[in-house]
Amino acid sequence: MKTSERILESAAALLDAGGTSAVTLRAVGQVSGVSHNAPYKHFVNRDSLLAALATQEFQKLAAAFFAFGQEKVQPLTKLKRALQAFSQYGRDYPGRYQLLFSDPDIAKHEGALSQAAMASFSAFALLVAECQKAGALPAVPTPALAGLLYASVHGLIDLEASGRMKTEKGFMSVTEGIALLLKVLAPEKNEVLQ
Repeated sequence: MKTSERILESAAALLDAGGTSAVTLRAVGQVSGVSHNAPYKHFVNRDSLLAALATQEFQKLAAAFFAFGQEKVQPLTKLKRALQAFSQYGRDYPGRYQLLFSDPDIAKHEGALSQAAMASFSAFALLVAECQKAGALPAVPTPALAGLLYASVHGLIDLEASGRMKTEKGFMSVTEGIALLLKVLAPEKNEVLQ
């Protein structure tokens, strides 16, 4: 494994354990077992390290969405599975999820990070387009519908992560929310797969 890859892996572990405040170049150097100066040889500063990590995570999400698109099942099933995997990612890696979707400093980055974020969204939008082509979702502009689905599920994930979405107070789980959202959006003649 290259030193830069070890550094990114260590940064991800620190992020998972303690959020963005736990990720410093010195801490990453210690965790990855390299000299305290080694991270500076690969990343200009902490911000560039976090941007590289976010780029890598968006690439993983894009690959996952693309893989769902290759499955030999109905389009709506692909989309539902992809949304469930997206919500599981938020549960399994809350620090990474927050970095990708709730960090305004990361959102400002252009270049590789912006391209990776758009590639991830585009891979997701392909799943939505396939559902539309099959008549399982309404025939509206695909980017708008994909954005609505993405934002709605993000809201569900965020509410669950913050502890505000308690089933004892009448809220549904993220999984139930995804199923209801797809059912509400589906044309009347179609039935969302359970």
